[in-house]
Amino acid sequence: MDKPLNGAPVRTGGHPAPGRESLLDKITELQTEIGQLQEAIVSHAVIDHAIGVVIGLGGLRSDQGFQVLRDISQHTNIKLRQVSEQIVDWVHDGELSDEVRAALEQALITARTPEDGRRDGA
Repeated sequence: MDKPLNGAPVRTGGHPAPGRESLLDKITELQTEIGQLQEAIVSHAVIDHAIGVVIGLGGLRSDQGFQVLRDISQHTNIKLRQVSEQIVDWVHDGELSDEVRAALEQALITARTPEDGRRDGA
């Protein structure tokens, strides 16, 4: 303790103010959350772009486009975002892995098959 001011002791030293640690923890937590949200926005944009590619490629509805991406992801064991990135890149550079290409072809066939199991035009 230092010299009292107005008769009350004054605390000086290296101790943080009460609650400061919890505030720093909260700031760190919020910064982490912001980073995760920013990443989610980027992922969402890439997935939406890939859905657009699949819809255009297969003449599908948007829900079918998402289902195609999900099917590819499940059959190749590649994360949805990574599948989407590959498909978006494919539009630009013309290269798509054989594994994803085969899964895409199969998923498009499945998406175009009516609910009763008959192929279109059958």
